[in-house]
Amino acid sequence: MAQHSNYWSCSKFADWVRGTKKIGAGTSEEWDDWNTAAQMKHNFRYWLAEEALGHIQDFVTWPTRKIYDAKYYINNRWVTRTHSLTAHARDIKPGHWQDVGSRFLPCLFNELIDFVEVELAWFHIAWDDEARKKFNSPWYSCGWFRWRTWRSRPAGLANLEWQCNLTMKEDMGIDPDHPEYGKPTSQSINAKEIMNLYTWWTDTYRNRPDAMIASGWSDYCEKSRVANGGKLNFSGEKSGDLEKMCKDALDLLQKIEKQYEDEDEEMLIRLIRIRSSLWT
Repeated sequence: MAQHSNYWSCSKFADWVRGTKKIGAGTSEEWDDWNTAAQMKHNFRYWLAEEALGHIQDFVTWPTRKIYDAKYYINNRWVTRTHSLTAHARDIKPGHWQDVGSRFLPCLFNELIDFVEVELAWFHIAWDDEARKKFNSPWYSCGWFRWRTWRSRPAGLANLEWQCNLTMKEDMGIDPDHPEYGKPTSQSINAKEIMNLYTWWTDTYRNRPDAMIASGWSDYCEKSRVANGGKLNFSGEKSGDLEKMCKDALDLLQKIEKQYEDEDEEMLIRLIRIRSSLWT
């Protein structure tokens, strides 16, 4: 049978047809017990509710499901392009060459940005009328007509904040006397890492000092051009001061670039390790 957002076999009408009310939630053993008991009580009525009703739903909803499938294909193919990893134009300009190794960082972290600002933002307002009003989400941001074009940093971060505050409590089957009671859930721990990676890319990485300027290399190059008639002279400056400036600036430049490279690599590894939590 096809997939549906709501299954007729789980409706009140199905309970009436079956003659047995379906449990709302349970363990695998509880579901096995319920299925056995329901079939033993009314075998034919159980088949009508669990099998026949499902096939009727598949037949009746076929046109709607095909339209929905087409909508999602368009979304996946041309809007979110789920078949590819892409970088924002501010990181890799369209039409400009970029080596493969240099694409990993911007492509992966831009996907993380989309996950927070698009997917988590939608997840935060999808079933909450007050949240939709608070974050001023447009009509196409959720529901049947949703297109994955609405972006909201505040809504995405609000969802992460909510996840970060999740703790082990009674609603998770943890009693107050349990040693894990009150501790962060695994979802909370992962959300905090996602938040750290997100803020590193949007705030720390974006605002890192330019290595050329911070090291003094740009300043040296400008002074070298002035002293050498508009040309750079790395092999042997006429001025001892310029020669020392060249060495000091180059040493510091290489040090800063190594620090940046090591930091980028560490963050990429952390992002890869958290990848199994990037879903809604």
